[in-house]
Amino acid sequence: MEEAMKEVMMATASINKEDLLHDFRPGLVIYKDGRVESLTGVESKDVVISTETGVSVRLYKPQGVKSNEKVPLLVYFHGGAFILETATSPQYHNYLNVLSSKANVNVVSVDYRIAPEHPLPAAYDDSWAALEWVGSGLAGAESWLSEHVDPARVFLAGDSAGANLSHHMAIKVAKSNGKIALKGLVLVHPYFWGTDRIGSEPQKLNLTGNEPTSETMIDKIWKLAHPGTNGCDDPWINPGMDPEIKKLAGEKVLVFVAENDLLRDRGVHYKDLLVKSGWKGDVQVIETEGEGHVFHLFKTVSANAADLMDQFVAFINSS
Repeated sequence: MEEAMKEVMMATASINKEDLLHDFRPGLVIYKDGRVESLTGVESKDVVISTETGVSVRLYKPQGVKSNEKVPLLVYFHGGAFILETATSPQYHNYLNVLSSKANVNVVSVDYRIAPEHPLPAAYDDSWAALEWVGSGLAGAESWLSEHVDPARVFLAGDSAGANLSHHMAIKVAKSNGKIALKGLVLVHPYFWGTDRIGSEPQKLNLTGNEPTSETMIDKIWKLAHPGTNGCDDPWINPGMDPEIKKLAGEKVLVFVAENDLLRDRGVHYKDLLVKSGWKGDVQVIETEGEGHVFHLFKTVSANAADLMDQFVAFINSS
């Protein structure tokens, strides 16, 4: 602990106050040029990748990465059912700051446009634009990527709707003639659905009593996000309806599910779909007992959240 405090004090002493826009020491400082520096070991900055759409990414870089060191890259898509949250939401900034530090990885967090102002497929289009930007960054356009990322260890990850995006982007990567060499995916409580009920869904849906059922709410939210959809068997939300699932890029997939999450069985079913499709990679499902949807973002100091984080980190660093 004393050594950690010394590092923070040394970092604080080296800061020029004239360069600062906001001073939140000892936690972080925000510079006038847009950089955000965490004094806990991770630096971040925002980069606009499209002046036409305004889409941006937030980059995270562990400060301990040496000048000649190459570390994995994690491209992260936030959740929120395609209608909520941003890459700058506090829970995502805090979570990815810790993840970047613990895993010693660079992170690109994608701030895609959300519905209803920007209905689907805007989020998919923006996410692909971000991956194309990542490809150019690895080629030298962005020093944080070209100088410090191992291009053979690139991962996609996200929670809820972000996991949905990760799945679809991995399929698109496979059809992009090798612009990005994708190592694997981490899907946390993926936002998949369908018309037919599976697993424990009937029991969980019946717990709502006389109130509008969660099933109805999921249908309504999906249609709000994607007005042009043909329903919940749309391949965008039901991977079982997508014949291209077997083309998923990457060598391995880790799916997190939570026992009390209504979407729990969709994550388990996703593994079965991949296996039955003939996909050649390795897929693993890890379940957290007694927890609900994206609990790890709100119960950050809980033992279960710490365990999820540790398994996330181990998956990335096992390659």
